[in-house]
Amino acid sequence: MRYLCFVKMDESQANPPKAIMDAMEAHIGEAAANGIFLDGGGLYGKADAIEFRVRAGSLTVTDGPYAEAKEVIGGWSICAFETEEQAREEGRRMAELHLTHWPEWEGAIEIRRISEAEEAPTGS
Repeated sequence: MRYLCFVKMDESQANPPKAIMDAMEAHIGEAAANGIFLDGGGLYGKADAIEFRVRAGSLTVTDGPYAEAKEVIGGWSICAFETEEQAREEGRRMAELHLTHWPEWEGAIEIRRISEAEEAPTGS
C-alpha cells in the first residue's frame, strides 16, 4: 500500500536547522534503501502558490500568498508499507525526529493512504 505523507507547519518556520535536515537525510536514505521511501521533497512557500477554487458554479484563481492559511505543506513523500501499522510508525518516527532535532518546531505529520486504480470508486 502506498501512502502520501505531508509535513505541515507554520510557514514562518520555513528555515529548518541543519540538525533536522541531517536527521531527515539519514532517515530518508535508510527508508529508500529498504524500499519504503519512493519519492518526496520540499515545497516552495505559499507566496509561490496558485489556487484554483470552484465554488457555487464559478472558478476563482488566486495567486499566493494566502493570508488565511495557518499551516502549509512544507514537504511530502510517497512511501510503501505493507500495513497501516507500519504507516503509523513512520508518522511517529518523523514526528519524533522533529521533536529531537528541532524542538521549537510546531506542526503536524499527516499520513494518508493513496487510493489505487483498482480501488477507485466507479461512480453511480
